[in-house]
Amino acid sequence: MVNKKKTTIKDIANVLGITPSAVSKALNDHPRISKQTKAAVLQVAENLNYQPNHIATALRKGKSNLVGVIIPRANSNFFSSIIEKIEDILNEKGYNVIITQSNESYKKECQSIEALLFTQVDGIIASMANETVKLDYYNKIKQKGIPLILFDRGENDLNVDYVGIDDYMSSHIVIEHLVEQGCKRIAHIGGFSHTRIYKNRIRGYIDALKKHKLPFNEDLMYECNLRKSDGRDIMKKLLSLPVKPDGVYISGDYAALGALEALKAHNIKVPEDIAIVGFSNEPFSEIVTPGISSIEQHSEEIGRLAAETFLNRIDNPNEPVTLNKMILEPELIIRASSKRK
Repeated sequence: MVNKKKTTIKDIANVLGITPSAVSKALNDHPRISKQTKAAVLQVAENLNYQPNHIATALRKGKSNLVGVIIPRANSNFFSSIIEKIEDILNEKGYNVIITQSNESYKKECQSIEALLFTQVDGIIASMANETVKLDYYNKIKQKGIPLILFDRGENDLNVDYVGIDDYMSSHIVIEHLVEQGCKRIAHIGGFSHTRIYKNRIRGYIDALKKHKLPFNEDLMYECNLRKSDGRDIMKKLLSLPVKPDGVYISGDYAALGALEALKAHNIKVPEDIAIVGFSNEPFSEIVTPGISSIEQHSEEIGRLAAETFLNRIDNPNEPVTLNKMILEPELIIRASSKRK
């Protein structure tokens, strides 16, 4: 296979018989270059399929108009909805968005950060992978003076802007609802407790049990990646206990879907025998049978606030740094999976 040589500014200059400097100025709409020359340069650039070197341009201008967005996984309506809102707002302001997916891997997350920094992005908006414990790469972003905004998953130790919901209160809302439906032995399938949001949900779960004078049993609490297979496998373990739970609070709708499949396979009636509540209000949660009750995380609002926070940071670099911790109120969407009364 023959490697096609990449077109350079010099190639365009040779075709037109002008200097590479004049071509560069024309491509950057310099006022000293005539409209005729600019039009000719753009036409030849198109004919030769010229692709500008964004990294070189960014180094020269000190600005790339690129923003990196890191998400744990792309197959989630929660994250895709956030990205859509971020793109809408940033595109209007002349920024392009580069999206990377960690797939819950710390290693992939580090590689994404390295790639985005190499590309000279103007800022990074990120939600951490489940595996992330060390914050070295995120501190590297800060050390370079690049705006860093975290959403949904973020660590207080980083001292950066953050947007998310009140995870502690979310657990109280879920447990209160399950108690109202008559549940007395409530299990929790959560994310890993080293991640702040899941730590807060676990803490909220335990405190809410105490509030309603229900016993806390470690056999009823599991940590996992919250994939569909995790929910299915853990639910099977819960069903093998001598005394089964009568309610299960699950920190992700995909895991809740897996749990629902396991209950159906074992002919367990939902919600009569076991009520379940998920998290994130994924679109499928209202079309499965029974519909899955779930916490609404206000994804569009999170995306809007994250994008606007970046724009404020980039537009006002000399302002005193006052960190924005934007915590939204959660909302429980009640469906048939938990509605007994």
